[in-house]
Amino acid sequence: MAAHRKPRQSPLSGHTVRTAATLALAGAATATAFDGTGHAEPQLTPTQVKAKVARLYQQAEDATEKYNGAKEKADTARHRLDGLQDQAARKQQRLNTARDALGSIAAAQYRDGGIDPAWQLALSSDPDHYLEGAALAERAGDRQADAVSRVRDQLREIERLRGAARVELKSLRSRQTELKRQKKTVTGKLEEARRLLSRLTPQQQAEATGDGTGAGRASRSASEPRDTPEPTASSPAPNSRAAAAVSYAYAKLGSPYVWGASGPNAFDCSGLVQAAYRSAGLSLPRTTYAQINAGPRVSRSELQPGDLVFFYSGISHVGLYVGNGQMIHAPNPSAPVRLAPIDQMPFAGATRVA
Repeated sequence: MAAHRKPRQSPLSGHTVRTAATLALAGAATATAFDGTGHAEPQLTPTQVKAKVARLYQQAEDATEKYNGAKEKADTARHRLDGLQDQAARKQQRLNTARDALGSIAAAQYRDGGIDPAWQLALSSDPDHYLEGAALAERAGDRQADAVSRVRDQLREIERLRGAARVELKSLRSRQTELKRQKKTVTGKLEEARRLLSRLTPQQQAEATGDGTGAGRASRSASEPRDTPEPTASSPAPNSRAAAAVSYAYAKLGSPYVWGASGPNAFDCSGLVQAAYRSAGLSLPRTTYAQINAGPRVSRSELQPGDLVFFYSGISHVGLYVGNGQMIHAPNPSAPVRLAPIDQMPFAGATRVA
């Protein structure tokens, strides 16, 4: 009976399997297109691009100020390290001179019948060994003991300087690591902003970056003769330093924004403020976080030309107040140094430094 049974059919033949697989893939692709899980980026409106670019620029500026702070600390650590190494080199030279003097005494003793253990110790090339056995110097005469003691003190001072230099070098390397991290953050944010702006027409780009609200005027003021008088403050600067800083800022209208720059031809926001007061003979800190504490705080209603005005809750942006509710600031890579109203951004506080 078994011989007459029909062979069992596979539920799906080869052709059927291929057809089902094709339909399944097509269905998956269709579902992906509908549920938004594909890799294609959503199309943003110019308004959405403007908001996102503004947020990216703010984040980049915050990272820029952190970069500036890390660079300032790295420069300080490098300066201290150089100073320590220079001190150690000078003391090493004096130590070598003292060793030479001890060597002359040792040579005389050798000619007289051998080298005293104290001289062997003083002439050792191993400071640790020398310091461990320094008590042997007591076997020498008073004059010899004094000479050996001076060499011992010099060795200790050199070791102290070298230890301090090792600590400073570790600090410097840590700062350099932080610099690289912040630089990567800044460049990433700026690159994303550029990518978003590239989707827009030139007119839309101008609207998204605020180029139609003063940037063009600022650019022309730096490159073309003025047909109209330069904007003036509502009241004169309170002193000569503030007046000099404001004058410097006006002279830099149209200069490009470059993150990490503090002049003379390009600036970021805190770099412009620092350079303006440097020209007036006043040294300000490098970052917005430190600049806001460089003088007494003033209220918005008490602002005078030359005051520093700060923005955002993180104190990540600064401008130089020039009167009439206006400031001169370095906005971001999409716009040069320009004149702008202080109510253009969230006001965080003001400081009078002159």
